[in-house]
Amino acid sequence: MYYAQPKRSIFPPKAYRNASEEEQEQLQLKIAVIMQSQLTAKRQEAIARLRNTMDKASQEAQERGLTSEILESIFNDDE
Repeated sequence: MYYAQPKRSIFPPKAYRNASEEEQEQLQLKIAVIMQSQLTAKRQEAIARLRNTMDKASQEAQERGLTSEILESIFNDDE
């Protein structure tokens, strides 16, 4: 059975529209802080995943015999 989702208004809720300018500014600041913390958490998660991937690749390369000297010679071959 299909239930239609209630339509959401693109306009701010009535409580926000009826709030004073100072209250609206406080709400805007709170929303900005929440959004920033969400972005920071997602960025930290992405960094952790990247570090994990890099650690796995490093471990695999070492297990296959890649040494610092071999890696350096690979980088210097392009010169």
